[in-house]
Amino acid sequence: MLKAFGPGAIGIRGLDLRQTIELAARTGYDSVIFDIREAARLADEQGIAGVKDLFARNGIVPGGWGLPVDWRNDQRWRDDLQDLPRLAALGRDLGATGTHTWMISGSNTRAFAENFAWHVERFRPIAEVLRDAGCRFGIEFIGPKTLRATFTYEFIYTMDGLLELARAIGTGNVGLLLDAYHLYTSHGQVSDLDHITADDVVLVHVNDAPAGIPVDEQLDQVRAVPGETGVLDLVGFLTRLDKLGYTGAVMVEPFSKRLNEKAASDPEGVAREVADSLNRLWDAAGLA
Repeated sequence: MLKAFGPGAIGIRGLDLRQTIELAARTGYDSVIFDIREAARLADEQGIAGVKDLFARNGIVPGGWGLPVDWRNDQRWRDDLQDLPRLAALGRDLGATGTHTWMISGSNTRAFAENFAWHVERFRPIAEVLRDAGCRFGIEFIGPKTLRATFTYEFIYTMDGLLELARAIGTGNVGLLLDAYHLYTSHGQVSDLDHITADDVVLVHVNDAPAGIPVDEQLDQVRAVPGETGVLDLVGFLTRLDKLGYTGAVMVEPFSKRLNEKAASDPEGVAREVADSLNRLWDAAGLA
């Protein structure tokens, strides 16, 4: 598995791709989650070989990229879809064959069955383009009950529910952006990973949960750095992923006010703190 750097997720702003890769290399990461549109602009300027060299000379693996399709926007998503073959081909050629998005766990306008059908219809053309380019599509389910309760109609919020959606999409390349916090807040168990395969997982997020708060009162965007509270069994989580044979990126997404404030003045310090949390987790899980 790859210790992946996602600067925006830990409050680090304003870095271009070169700066992101160099900071990742200095602070002990293996991989970077990046913006494929920025990589495409750089490839236009200096060729794909130049982008590959930027990663290679810093010893950083391209770990994955956010889906460049605004699929929630009825006006924009088809235009974005037209550009996806070019961007997906670039991701593939860079060696980053996984892209990802997240999916909200409710709706105020569509009941479950209608919403399920809407998501299949919206995601299938995207997944088809990605499949044809040799890329995989990870979708993140959002677990907290406190978020679901804000909607008129509840929607998918569990790992099994997301995998059912993937099967309905039917393209064979759709799987999980698997977040340890969302597994926990959906009342999933680490042992649930025994029932999936490595092919079901496109990207992994790790984080911790605030201590002393019942699971159904946890908030979506209030979390902690891995190991900070010890609420989540992250060692068991990663050990099972390793047993599955998952070898992809593992990124920290803590939604931490403390980190965000620190990152404004000391981004390198934040990058190192988060890398150190991954190093400790790797050691505790016995990962290479």
